[in-house]
Formats: sequence, structure tokens, C-alpha cells
Amino acid sequence: MNWKASRALRLALLLLLAVLSSAAFAATRVSIARIPAEIRSDYFVVTINGRASPVVLAASSYYLLNFDLDGPATVSVRGPDPHYWDRGVEIQPMRYGIRPRRSGAVITFRIPGPVKLSISRPGAHFADSQMLYLLGSPPDRSGITAATPAVRYYGPGVHHENIDAHSGDRIYIAPGAVVFGALNLWRVHDVRVEGRGIILYDGPQDAANDEGWMQKPNWHCIVMDQARNIEIDGITCIVRSRTWQVQMRDSRHIGFYNVNIIGGHPRNANVDGMDWLGGGDTTVRDCFIRASDDDFAIQGNWPGYSVEAMRIPGHDVSNITIEDSVVSTSISNTMRVGWPRKTFRSSHVLMRNTDVIHTGFGGCVVPFAFFELWADPEGRGPQTDYDFSDIRLEDWYSLFQIRQESPSVRNIVFSNITAMDGPGMIPSRLSGDVSGVVLDGVRVQGNVAQDDGGIPLELRGDADEPMYGPGTVDASFSYDAGLVRPGQSITFRVLAPVGGWHYHWLFGDGSTADGAVVHHAFPDTQGTLLDGSGRFRVLVRARKTAENEVWSSRSVVVAKRLLPAIEAQQPGASGLFLSPLQNGRGTLWEGWLRIPTDGGYTLTLLTSRRARLSIDDLPPVHSPELRMDVCGSFGDAVQPTRLSLAAHAGLHRIRIELSPGVENEPLSEDGAPVLEWQGPATPLGPVPAEALAHTAP
Repeated sequence: MNWKASRALRLALLLLLAVLSSAAFAATRVSIARIPAEIRSDYFVVTINGRASPVVLAASSYYLLNFDLDGPATVSVRGPDPHYWDRGVEIQPMRYGIRPRRSGAVITFRIPGPVKLSISRPGAHFADSQMLYLLGSPPDRSGITAATPAVRYYGPGVHHENIDAHSGDRIYIAPGAVVFGALNLWRVHDVRVEGRGIILYDGPQDAANDEGWMQKPNWHCIVMDQARNIEIDGITCIVRSRTWQVQMRDSRHIGFYNVNIIGGHPRNANVDGMDWLGGGDTTVRDCFIRASDDDFAIQGNWPGYSVEAMRIPGHDVSNITIEDSVVSTSISNTMRVGWPRKTFRSSHVLMRNTDVIHTGFGGCVVPFAFFELWADPEGRGPQTDYDFSDIRLEDWYSLFQIRQESPSVRNIVFSNITAMDGPGMIPSRLSGDVSGVVLDGVRVQGNVAQDDGGIPLELRGDADEPMYGPGTVDASFSYDAGLVRPGQSITFRVLAPVGGWHYHWLFGDGSTADGAVVHHAFPDTQGTLLDGSGRFRVLVRARKTAENEVWSSRSVVVAKRLLPAIEAQQPGASGLFLSPLQNGRGTLWEGWLRIPTDGGYTLTLLTSRRARLSIDDLPPVHSPELRMDVCGSFGDAVQPTRLSLAAHAGLHRIRIELSPGVENEPLSEDGAPVLEWQGPATPLGPVPAEALAHTAP
């Protein structure tokens, strides 16, 4: 073939690829409504399959873009300057395995369809953080227009009014519509609210105090009082003021479907997601919720904060289902039940197939948790039949805090719970008249928990020991020990494959594979977060049916060389040596860490102090910015300080510097800081005492 024919063939192939690419783009329909100037921002610019759009300035420093999509798409996000992503990029939920490509200010990635994503820089998930939410929906097939009869229609553009629903109303908030006000469902029934528009609530609440608990019209983005048969579908609710976002009192037969609820306040508190003050019979499905307090709060009433008000008995709350959703909070709990001195009954609450991408760090008298049931002191009333299944935890603080001294807490089940990356910050606790707690297939420390140490868990008072189960299947996996270099193929194996289950791998670099045994080569040493750590988050999903899947997670560190072990000095007694820092302002723990096997390791220091962690001659890592506890609690939140290294087996010098601390600082049995690790043959867990040693001065 001569060069002209070869060139013609190449051009024909390029043309064919362009046509096929255009056809693929055309096959996926993208709809992005025009954003009114009052809420439009060019801080980020998002492009989906070639369609560029500014974003909505939502609440606090949060931004969002709503779009409709009926297939896969390529997404790019342009940040405000070329260095914006220098510290890395975090795209959650982790289960999508998204790792973008970066070119200066622009990151690019693929999505499988109408997903709901949170995009930020690593560790930036508090109320003062800049976060972008991409909120995809399937196409709106309602066919409603301004001419549709018997519909209250809010068309594209800005509307300054509160929406007061009447019984029998059908209300449509069109794409591109922004209603500055509240949706009041006050003692009405048979109301449907739908569309793709936005309700933006920015009320008159005092920013320095909590007035958001009040139950009255025009005081929340969505408020219900004795409402019945309500369906809300497809809209977005944004709250900028210090008030609870969705408040429901004594309302039943409520459905939230594909609803986005986003609230933030610079004071980082009192912006709950959803609250039930009595009532229930509620379904929350395919929703995205970002709160600056509890995502979900269940309580019988809330007539005020005084002791007398708290002692007024509340109404029953029952029959709540939360499923197929993504939830996040800058502070507090994913779900909280009760409050000190409150008396009411709750039952039959189910949360399943949910991505918990952030829980609060710190505490409000008691530590925050995925699930908190807090009634001490004087809180009473049976709280029964809570079921949490198929939950994926990211950036979490503790699994549960269940504390009620007198009758009674019964039948709380946690099944198939997976920490997708890293340990919890503090132990869970059961305290008081608590029994019937089941932990089945709970994986929060690398392996399925078989005892209290696998959570870890503290028991106080009369609380019964929980029951532990293995779960439906074990998705644990191993990979080749030794140095993992860029471009080097290594083998991953599910440890106990089971027939009839399908194993899907996400390697944290944007690539996937299927099978119980797979081979993979990582492309570079940048890591999943593009932060230069070399740490890739590898996930395995074991699936038998769409409703039956189990996850497992491990970190794999990719590097170009292994640190040599230091054998010149022989360590003395186990543990690290404690001495004051030279400036007298803090403490120094130093000594030797024994690496058991050649390969990459992730060390995680858990501390509420300013900290500096170093290994050998690697650049040290520093703790995140300190975060205070709230509600008058003493101290700061425990946070992770991570260091990745690739090292030969043997001794390596370790040094931990800590600023002066407070009483809630987590400590190991010997009083040393809490240090966790994970490596090729080392599941996630505390560094054992025998792996630490020191030489006396």
C-alpha cells in the first residue's frame, strides 16, 4: 500500500470514529435549564456532552447544577483558576470509581447516567468548604406545560412568593424556575408537587441563634402540619438561612422521590435535612440531601429548648423508608433519634442502599455518628425496629451512639455496612436499656466484625452485648505484595469466591474489571485523588442480584521505589518513646515502626490536636485544620492525618509531634496516640504494640 492510500485510509478511519463519537453523543439526550441571573455563578463551568453551563450559587459556599440525562455522558468541570485542583480532586460517592483527568483548571470524567455527585478538594467537606454538586435526573416525562389544565404552573424565571398548597393541588415547578420562598403544606391532603425547578428559602431567622426549630408556615423550605397523601418529585430545595430544611409535624403518607435538599450556613449548625415531629408513613427514594446538622431527625415534638418544653410528651413516629439515596452533612449525624428529656415512641424505620458520603466530625455532648439515639438524661419511650442495610460509609466519625437509660431500645439491625475508605474516628457506644442490637456483615475495620473490637464498641450500664453475623458473602480480597510500580501488572484475588456471585472491580484510577481473579496495572503515582500520595482506593462489588450486593475496600500504594529498612539500631521496649517538644509546647512520640512485608502502606493518625507525622526521610504530613465540637462540648473533633509510603520490611523511624491536647483525645492502651495502618498483607486496623518499639535515650 503506497503512502497516499495509507493516508486516505487513516483519514477514513478518523472520519468514521468522529461519526461514531457524534452518534454516541447524539444518542444521549442532555437537558440543562437556563439559570436565572439572581442565582447564576461562573465560579465553576460544567460541560456535559459538549453543552456548557454556569452553575447555581446555592447556600454557604456550595454550588450545584441540575440536569436531565438518559444515558452515559462525558463531563468536564472548569475551576476558578489553573491551580484550583493542585491539592487533588474528590468525586463521591466512591462506588462510581470516578477518577478524573486533569488539565490545568479543567477536570474531565465519564458518568454512566443521571447520577448525583459531590465534587470537592480532598478533605473539604465542611460548611466553609467549596463544594460542587452535580445532580442528574432522568428526563421529565410529565408533559406538563403552562397550558396543562388543573395545574399550578411556575414557569422558567424567578418567582418571589410562598407556595401555599391547597388540598387536591397539582403544582409544577418547571426547569429553570426559581421560587424564592417556602412550600407550605399546612393541613392539606392529596397534593402533588413536581418538576425540575428550585425552591430557594432564605428566611428571617437570627443567624446567631437557633430559631429554625419553630413549626410555622414560611419558616422552612418545605413545611407540613397534619398533611396527608403528599408526593414531591424531582424538585430541588435550597436553604440559605439557619433553619431546618424539611419539617413534618404529624403528617403521614408522604413521598419524596428524586428530590435534592441542600442547606448550608456559615455557623455550621441548625440546618437539618428532614425532621419528623410525630407522623411517618414516609418514603424517601433516590434523593440527595446535604445538611449542616442531622440529615434525618426523628422526635415526637419540638416545642422549644427549655427543660419544661422537652418534657412534654410527643407523638408516635413510625414507618419510614429511606433508600437509594446519597446523604451528606457538614456536622452532626446521618440519623438522630430523640433528645434528652424527650418522651415519645418510634418504630419501623428502614434505611437501605444509601451512600453516606459525609458525617459530622466532633460531637454535641455525645459524639456524632451514622446513627445516634440519644435520650440521656430522662428520655423515655420505646424505640424499636430500626434496620440499616447496604450502607456505604465515607468520611465518617462513628458507626452508632445509642444511649437511653430507661425503657427502652430494642431490635436495631445493622447489616452489610461497609466503610469504603479508612477507619472511624472514635468507638461506638451502647448505654442503658438497650438490647437486640445485631451487626451482620459489618465491615468498618477491614474485616467483617466478629466482636466488639471489630467496630470498635464500648458497652456501658445495662446494655446487652450485640449479636454478630458474617453477612451474606465475604468480598475481601488480596493483592501481590512488594513494590507496586506504575505500569506493573499485579494480581488481585477475592479470598473466598462464591458461585453465583459476580465480582466487579474499581481500581480507583478510572478503570474496572470483572472476575474473582483479575490483573491490573496502575498508570501513575498520583493516587485516586490526584494528590500525589500514590494511594489508590480499590473497591470490589460482589453482586448476586440488583438488590443483593456487598462491597469491600482497600488502599493500594503505587510508588517507584521502596524505602530501605533501617537495621543499624536495635529497638528496645515496645511502644514509642514520649518526650516534650523542644519548645515545650506539646509532646513528641518517636521510635521505630516494623513494616511486616515489602510493599505500600497507609498510616492514619487519629487525633484532635495539631499533629505532624513523619516516617524516615519522607516529607511529613500535617493534621487538618482543627474543628471544634459544638453545643458547648469541650474540645475539638478527632480527624485523620494520613501518610502513604512504600517500604521494605523491617524497621523505619517514626515521629509523631502533637500540640497540647484536651480530655477527649483518643489514646491507645499505653497512652500513645491512636495509629492505624493498612498494607498488602495487613488489613485496616490499629498498629499492634509489637510493631512499635523505641530505644531509651
